[in-house]
Amino acid sequence: MRIDILTLFPKMFEGVLGESIIKRARKKGKVDVRVHNLRDWTDDKHRKVDDKPFGGGPGMVIKPQPLFDAVSALKRGASRVVLMTPQGKTLTQSVAKKISGYKHIIIVCGHYEGIDERFRRKLVTDEISLGDFVLTGGEIPAMALVDSLVRLVPGVVGDRDSLEFESFASGLLEYPQYTRPAEFRGLGVPGVLLSGDHNKIDVWRREMAMKRTRSRRPDMYKKMKEKK
Repeated sequence: MRIDILTLFPKMFEGVLGESIIKRARKKGKVDVRVHNLRDWTDDKHRKVDDKPFGGGPGMVIKPQPLFDAVSALKRGASRVVLMTPQGKTLTQSVAKKISGYKHIIIVCGHYEGIDERFRRKLVTDEISLGDFVLTGGEIPAMALVDSLVRLVPGVVGDRDSLEFESFASGLLEYPQYTRPAEFRGLGVPGVLLSGDHNKIDVWRREMAMKRTRSRRPDMYKKMKEKK
């Protein structure tokens, strides 16, 4: 997978892309992530990317010229152009799984009061939001999207089974997890997990996942029940 990120603040990505799973995935050549400064495609000596909105109003709007030129330079065949925006579809595990199947995506980090609508209408293929709240810009949402995509690329996460049992992968929240010691400060581990009976363990985990989902995310639980 190739991921190109267009941003006004490329240094924000250094820590996220240089640590943990993403760092290892890049080093092994499983994913190619490149960060670009949108100002590199401006056509004036001041590298200005924004201007006042037509019709008046607060704030500034990112101009179409640098956006069109940047995407034109980076696009390759069937590239997907993903705009991080509060107006987009909420990022869920199923959305991440779909996008992870694309060979090349260009992520555009929105900023200021937004971007020129002509770019959105002409070149954007996907609009993604982290939720119903507002952040300073699209950089942090872009980091979250990249992290969710990279770990789905085959060969990135060592134990593929772990992906199947994570929260949201099956439509349920993940079951409770325990590790050694079996007793800690008077708190024990459920006996079934120490039994060695994997059939019983699987049943217990399913029951706990259902119970936790019903309690904490009734919306997910209802949707899961409706599918049956």
